[in-house]
Amino acid sequence: MELKRVALLSFFSAALMAVLAGSGFAQQTPDTSPSITSPAQNPTDPAPAQLESPDTTPKQDKPKPLGAPVTEPINPTRFGKGAEDEAFGAYQRGLYKTAYNLAMPRAEAGDATAQVLVADILARGLGVPASLAESAKWYAKAAEQGQPEAQFRYAGILLEGKYATKDPVKAKELMKAAANAGNAAAQFNLGQILMQEHPGETGLDNAYPWFLQAAEKGLADGEYAVSQILANGTVKIQRDEPKARQYLIKAAIKGYDTAQMDLGTWLVEGRGGKRDYKSGFGWMLRAAVGGNVAAQARLAKLYRDGLGVEGDSIKAAAWYIVARRAGLNDPDLNSFMDGLDDDQMKAAITEANKLR
Repeated sequence: MELKRVALLSFFSAALMAVLAGSGFAQQTPDTSPSITSPAQNPTDPAPAQLESPDTTPKQDKPKPLGAPVTEPINPTRFGKGAEDEAFGAYQRGLYKTAYNLAMPRAEAGDATAQVLVADILARGLGVPASLAESAKWYAKAAEQGQPEAQFRYAGILLEGKYATKDPVKAKELMKAAANAGNAAAQFNLGQILMQEHPGETGLDNAYPWFLQAAEKGLADGEYAVSQILANGTVKIQRDEPKARQYLIKAAIKGYDTAQMDLGTWLVEGRGGKRDYKSGFGWMLRAAVGGNVAAQARLAKLYRDGLGVEGDSIKAAAWYIVARRAGLNDPDLNSFMDGLDDDQMKAAITEANKLR
């Protein structure tokens, strides 16, 4: 898997964890549903290089509202098969104003791919003033013509109800159409809609096939969701920790920090495969350096206990200080901190200041 920033769009930012938690499953190892097509099993788990500085894989973007300004890397292939003309050529070369001027007549004439291009430019404010309201109108026009990217984008706009009248029913219809057309982000978001409709195992079972399809297309959100589902299983889905670990690996390699944290924990615990303290520490460090507060606290414990790394009370305290500054409170680590002397605390604070 290539290491790169993967920008994802999702309107229920905490829906997966909330529903999984509400269904009685632990947030660290959630669940979902139907028939399973598994990824190829890797004979060994990839281990990240041991990091002693913030040099790490790019942090995975967290899901954000679909109606929010578009900021993910430009990917012209999403516009469809019509993206082979002067307008799209100008867009790919960064000549956004020219692309806009060339695409607008075609968009006004009803060309769906041109409409998506205009909507995208307006949403990003590329070469023209940003206008999410105008962007929404063009996404709507293209969505009416069955353009999958537009269906996905406009579904989010309808769910948010800020730049168009809120319409959850129409939004679900469009999201499903885009998902059926193979749009991975739409597949993941449709799964979340289904979870919201039926909290608990029923929602998980309904959502799982869509999460799986998104995962098979390499979407880190889908890979992580599948890993959590397989970690616990449901009445309809067999629990399978080895497969869950493989999906965690896929998402972690992409830089998805929550997956990195969970993978680190699984490797240390020997869950879903062999125990590997060193690799577990490496993944936990990646997540911590990326800003995951829970991973920072767990990393502190690995330093404290000397698991996967030489024990170091100063670094343990430093990472917990960083986590505590972000609002995390861990009674176990508080007790550890109480046992440090003044010189150790001073050194830990100095180290913590270097980390952030």
